[in-house]
Amino acid sequence: MVGPERKRQAVLHVRQELEVSERRACTTIRQPRATQRYRGRKRGKDAALAAELRRISAAHPRAGYRMATALLRRAGMEINAKRVQRLWRQEGLKVPRRQRKRQRLGSSESGTQMLRAERVNHVWSYDFVFDQTEDGRRLKWLPICDEFSRELVALEVERRMEARDVIRILDEAVLARGSAPEFIRSDNGPEFVALAVQEWIERRGFKTLYIKPGSPWQNAYSESFNSRFRDEFLNREAFASVLEAKVLGKHHRQRHNHERPHSSLDYQTPVEFAQRSLAAASATLRRPQGCAPSTDQITTNPNPETNEKLS
Repeated sequence: MVGPERKRQAVLHVRQELEVSERRACTTIRQPRATQRYRGRKRGKDAALAAELRRISAAHPRAGYRMATALLRRAGMEINAKRVQRLWRQEGLKVPRRQRKRQRLGSSESGTQMLRAERVNHVWSYDFVFDQTEDGRRLKWLPICDEFSRELVALEVERRMEARDVIRILDEAVLARGSAPEFIRSDNGPEFVALAVQEWIERRGFKTLYIKPGSPWQNAYSESFNSRFRDEFLNREAFASVLEAKVLGKHHRQRHNHERPHSSLDYQTPVEFAQRSLAAASATLRRPQGCAPSTDQITTNPNPETNEKLS
């Protein structure tokens, strides 16, 4: 079934190509002339919302209407997701294409499929991302992510990085977080498998998880972050110098951790999710052993005889 708007376009096309009247074109296509001449009036509130959606799309190139809805609700607006979807498509804004999942052969004990992060500071992952300044010289970024909370633990950039730079960045990240992770996942790059890095990690008391060579999908969280990092930051910023890249990188890390909601975290920011997870874990540890659960945690057994024995 063709909608009225498509029929309007068809009528205009017939009139232009065949040079016939509007009456004859509408009769042929079975479009009422009143419908053909109708011009909808856009509501003022829709115009303001559409402008806000255009701003969100410019600030978050990878966002779809669901992310836009989450950002509007975080700003205090009570909005229906279907209305956002309608305006999002009406404005011609980007809707991410659904990508076909590719099946890969092989497995590794160090991959995300085998060892999944279960708490904050359980597993960190890192990998290099390359870019360049306006003069064409290379920039080498090193983002470190917490796989459980999706926090960007560190984000550093230099012209070049060696094993000693990786040690320095890891050491600063551990001091800033107050504790070291249990595991750190990476590929087999020379900066990560260097003997100095392995010895430092062993002294710190956490273990390495090296993925299988040529298997980047086994470091899925790092690869996912790097993809969004390039789309949302590197492809949108032009860096005149390393200093400018460092300053803008700090701002991006702040926005990622404190402002950008994450769909896999129920549209919470990474910091909000981490704080709630740590609070829940602390409450569980503080509960005395043998303490009776609260009334909302007691489930009634459907078997009445069992309930009588329990009472």
